Amino acid sequence: MSEGGFSRRAALRGAAGAALGLGAAAAFSGTAAAGPGTRGRWPGRMRVPKERIAVQLYTLRSLLEQDTPGTLEALADMGYRNVELAGTYGRSAEEFRSLLDRNHLRAVSSHIGFDGADVDQLIADTKVLGARYADCAWAKFDTIAEWIAFAERLDRAGRAFRRAGIRYGYHNHAHEFQPIDGVRPFDVLARNTGWWHIHFEFDLYWLVVAGVDPVREFWRQPGRVRQFHVKDRAPDGGFADLGTGTIDFGSLFRDTWLGGVRHYIVEHDQPSDPLRTARVGHQYLTDLRF
Repeated sequence: MSEGGFSRRAALRGAAGAALGLGAAAAFSGTAAAGPGTRGRWPGRMRVPKERIAVQLYTLRSLLEQDTPGTLEALADMGYRNVELAGTYGRSAEEFRSLLDRNHLRAVSSHIGFDGADVDQLIADTKVLGARYADCAWAKFDTIAEWIAFAERLDRAGRAFRRAGIRYGYHNHAHEFQPIDGVRPFDVLARNTGWWHIHFEFDLYWLVVAGVDPVREFWRQPGRVRQFHVKDRAPDGGFADLGTGTIDFGSLFRDTWLGGVRHYIVEHDQPSDPLRTARVGHQYLTDLRF
């Protein structure tokens, strides 16, 4: 037994084991429209490289709070080599990095807010953890003036991270694509931050919920979308494990393939069985051909 009495290898595998074959089980509804990607070329020949697959640890937060070492070990057993952080669960950056190293896991990215924080300390901790990417996970304001002011602060933070060798970005939800006085907050962020300082981490689920075409939005920011949160949408509009929902990830990946995405990050905001969700997600991205 590991810390907190939570079983590590065998027991952590148990409930998730039956999910291995579900990754590509459902038919997709095809939310991605054609774009300047590679539609029609080499059908079924492309795949997401394993070294670009990660999981957002927020998906497993309930388990990480009980047993951080055991949960990380379970992810490694599934085949994950990369994770995106969302906190360190009461441990210092050095302590959490030690747990990652012990399980041969690499932090490729981290969700960290900068507003009101000590940016220099955030950068120092991110460097200890080894992440080369970091993202602001959330912002919401009522006026365009507030969004402009936020974008200016975001850009300053991005410049500081960039000087330290870390790429800083912004992770969307749906509200950034809903106009305020005729202006979309996302467009404010894009126009008022530097391409070189701020990238975008597209949460594909929230783009679909917002009613916009993820491929079209991707190519409106060529080369600037560096990360995908690969999160599926259930027929009722809720969250779903990858491959069991309605988003046509094969078409979406094919049509954005030449755009420079570095990380394909499995995520589910409210999983009933986090380990099963993580396992299904890894299997789905590993098996997917497009």
